[in-house]
Amino acid sequence: MRITTLDGAAREAARFADTTPRIVVSGNFASPVELVDAVVSALPNCHLHALNAQPGMDLHDGVIPETTFVGPGFRRHPRLSYVPCRLSQVPHLFTEQLPPDIVLIHTTTPSHGHVSLGLEVNILPGAIEACRERGGLVIAMMNPRMPWTFGDAEISTELIDVAVEVDSPLTTHDPTPPGADAAEIGDSVASLVGDGATLQAGIGEIPDASLAGLADRRGLRLWTEMFSDGAIALEEAGALDRDHPLVTSFVFGSQRLYDWLNDNPRVRMTRTETTNAPAEIAKQPRMTSINTALQVDLFDQANASRVHGRIYSGFGGQTDFTVGAIHSRGGQALMALRSWHPRADVSTIVPLIPAPVTSYQHSAVITEQGVARMWGHDEREQAHNLIEQAAHPRERERLWQAAAEVGKA
Repeated sequence: MRITTLDGAAREAARFADTTPRIVVSGNFASPVELVDAVVSALPNCHLHALNAQPGMDLHDGVIPETTFVGPGFRRHPRLSYVPCRLSQVPHLFTEQLPPDIVLIHTTTPSHGHVSLGLEVNILPGAIEACRERGGLVIAMMNPRMPWTFGDAEISTELIDVAVEVDSPLTTHDPTPPGADAAEIGDSVASLVGDGATLQAGIGEIPDASLAGLADRRGLRLWTEMFSDGAIALEEAGALDRDHPLVTSFVFGSQRLYDWLNDNPRVRMTRTETTNAPAEIAKQPRMTSINTALQVDLFDQANASRVHGRIYSGFGGQTDFTVGAIHSRGGQALMALRSWHPRADVSTIVPLIPAPVTSYQHSAVITEQGVARMWGHDEREQAHNLIEQAAHPRERERLWQAAAEVGKA
């Protein structure tokens, strides 16, 4: 590993200027924005691959934003290249259809010949391996503010060609109290979770509210694609199994969370091929996945990916965890959402989803109206439960009419 400057990193990348290289970067809220901008500005054309990209990265006219999970930084971009793929399978794309030429990572400063990927592991180990296999370029942005995490986050400096030293604040998110609807949904979700369950929950009002209701449980475990500040609350309440590590692939939250995460052996960061593998998820005791969606229809199909037929996000880890959870002994796949979309002013329970679905066969669908049980019920019972126990009252008559038209009333 050789230390250079941002301009030096750009010169290194410029050797690909006569091609259209594929650049894979740390995504979510850990993108090395300064490094990305320096490298991308040196290339007339490139594919820029980032999971859940946030606003702020250079997307000049020669950049093709590429992703398997669309974030607000790429959403609605006219040149967007969306590649549908389960998150657990994304690293396999790098060895086959989407080989990377350059990988840009955001890391800690070195210690004993290693750095840590800190907040974001996810698809990066697979991208680094595929890039080095084909003689590509791996560049690290080393930041002393990045917390040191363990597991697959720790990588040898021998895997890094050049590195840039920066001292940049990390993106943070302070938790806020959930609104009334989210609190009701969270209470209903929590009522379905017993002692000894393994949890998967993301970020947002409903996951936060769900975890907040579990403080009095004991022996809980985390096996999740990501976690936020709710994990600290469970740890401090004594709800988590102290003999089992907290397994995740990326973390996002407050500075307090990052301080707790730093050098904490309780947390094991794992690559997405492990964290999101349905077979591994299914091994976890009483695996309980808590996901959300934009719509659920009367056939218990969920759309978490598209708005008016246009891609909004993507599969993410929802398909992986839904499948894994329902195969776990005592597991359950919970779909939690508001019954009415406040911005669009429409029902989230619909007769039939008109777009490709994200997931299906959930254990239950939970809204602020109640818990609609799905598992083990026939289609008529599922439709009945969704209408009477999950749908907003102002929409129920129309849903009953739609159910009758397809023979499910």
